[in-house]
Amino acid sequence: MELYDSCWLKKTEGIKSFYLKQNSKIAKTISADASYFFGAVQKTQDEAELLFTLDSSFSDIPGAFNITQDKKITISAPDDTGLLYGFYELLRRKNCGCSPDILSVPQNAVRMIDHWDNLDGSVERGYAGNSLFFENGAFRSFEDFTPRIEAYARMLASVGINAVAINNVNVRKREAGLLKKPLLDGVATIADIFIRFGIKIFLSVNFASPVIHGGAATADPKSKTVLNWWTKAVDDIFAVIPYFGGFIIKADSEGEPGPFAYGRDHSDGANCLANALASHDALLIWRCFVYNCNQDWRDRTTDRARAAYDTFKPLDGKFAGNVALQIKNGPVDFQVREPVNQLFGAMPKTNAILEFQITQEYTGQQKHICYLVPLWKEVLDFKTYAPGYNSADAPVSEIIGARKRNGIAAVSNIGMDFNWTGHKLAQVNLYGYGRLCWDTSLTAEQILTEWIRQSFELNASNEQILFDMIINSREIYEKYTAPLGVGWMCKPNHHYGPDVDGYEYDRWGTYHFADRDGVGVDRTTEGTACAETYFPPNAAMYNDIKTCPDELLLFFHHVPYTHVLKSGKTVIQHIYDTHFEGAAAAGEMLAAWKKLEGKIGDREYLGVLSRLEEQGKSALQWRDQINTYFYRKSGVPDAKGRKIY
Repeated sequence: MELYDSCWLKKTEGIKSFYLKQNSKIAKTISADASYFFGAVQKTQDEAELLFTLDSSFSDIPGAFNITQDKKITISAPDDTGLLYGFYELLRRKNCGCSPDILSVPQNAVRMIDHWDNLDGSVERGYAGNSLFFENGAFRSFEDFTPRIEAYARMLASVGINAVAINNVNVRKREAGLLKKPLLDGVATIADIFIRFGIKIFLSVNFASPVIHGGAATADPKSKTVLNWWTKAVDDIFAVIPYFGGFIIKADSEGEPGPFAYGRDHSDGANCLANALASHDALLIWRCFVYNCNQDWRDRTTDRARAAYDTFKPLDGKFAGNVALQIKNGPVDFQVREPVNQLFGAMPKTNAILEFQITQEYTGQQKHICYLVPLWKEVLDFKTYAPGYNSADAPVSEIIGARKRNGIAAVSNIGMDFNWTGHKLAQVNLYGYGRLCWDTSLTAEQILTEWIRQSFELNASNEQILFDMIINSREIYEKYTAPLGVGWMCKPNHHYGPDVDGYEYDRWGTYHFADRDGVGVDRTTEGTACAETYFPPNAAMYNDIKTCPDELLLFFHHVPYTHVLKSGKTVIQHIYDTHFEGAAAAGEMLAAWKKLEGKIGDREYLGVLSRLEEQGKSALQWRDQINTYFYRKSGVPDAKGRKIY
């Protein structure tokens, strides 16, 4: 009996033998997987159908590979990790019915998954069961769970992931103990599993660790005692994990300790830890999610959307070379629609890692189908117009690929559920994330087609049903939730379901400012001037109500309900129409899925069915609460006379 889903990794035929000279940990993984997925056996170089060979003549970038087919199939790479990636690419191409020939070079050096797992086994913002790694204050039994962790590492490597942080960025006292034995021994065991798949392990750390576990009187980053404590902690880690990746840290954010407590800035804080890591060529990832989380709702001058920019932009060039700033894709917090973070391109002297969220904290929590790759593509393709890059429009994808410490990270959607992600269809976001990290030029349509063909055995018409369901799901979710980029309007704390005023009078800076006359946040030069933090011509576009894209109108402007959009509709009518349309489309997704009954395994079918039923009910709640709220605020009836309460 299967203990967990194999996801998109399927056995196939057509290759009966291979030759691999190397004998490294990664090479042993390749040999085992070639035997498992192809049923192939090791033979001599002359006899084998598939050859693995080290060759850097086409690229010296780690992980690159070249697959060619003549009489034999040859996978060439400058290193063993490239051979591993080439093997998984060959498996993908075989299962998708494609020619094996391809030369592929990763576009981002760092391709990372961040787990928000806690030692008690819970997962912050997790919707797929408990932690893979922890339970009851300790690591899971490796005797029981090593095969599943290996399966997870294989899944990640198959889409090019090369870094994993195993614990929550909100590091409590117990989790801070991962830096030291005996918990460090468990980290080492997991690291040894992941390195066999070319993946380095990172730890989230607490800025105040010298105080919490070192007995120090201070965590002041300018203190030599503090630097010495971190240096010894790092040396102790590398003594047991020589291939350790580094640290990730959330500081001065939502109650987490940081350098502000000592009158220091974030470059001071980051450089202290970076100096401790430097002798091991390890990376410090410093999150830019810093804002005033105790805002007065009456205060319209403080703007969460420009907080990270105002904090970090003045520090460009002050960070050590082994520091990378982790910047959320938008300036607020993983909303289904928000502008691209204005820090991209604003700090050309500083390493940058783009942060996405695979787990669906604000996009339905894996109870709603929401394909996130189209959202991520919009971010990667966004033209920043930052100066100094090869192309004049400087898209985000170019900016994050410009430095060897740059890359992409994302919050995991993984847990102990049989299907890993809460339901089968949520796997597409994990798969798509990895594929985009590797090659940002791939389209959402290409990625979805690949995933369907590797994950299911459907005829062309049923493939199309599934494709149409998923490709439009983000647009559908956006239609029945918060309108025109204003964001939020969800229940506080857990963030599931509608609550239009849930955060309106709270401390988090997440406001919509709806009144009887209009709605939206004024971020123009007449308001918080957030629009001006972008490079021209984006600053001018966002600042002018005539050129601001409709989908971001309420993010940048407070407008009357009667304001006419570029579609020709008023804002209020747009709200009514999209919420009726979105709820109806959610119901149509359920009807489409029912057509696949008997074409997909019962476990997968029923799991998704229950999610779609919940999505349909939730979409109706969103529709009726949003529409009723704005009808009661504005007094403007629906032009089409539909039922609003």
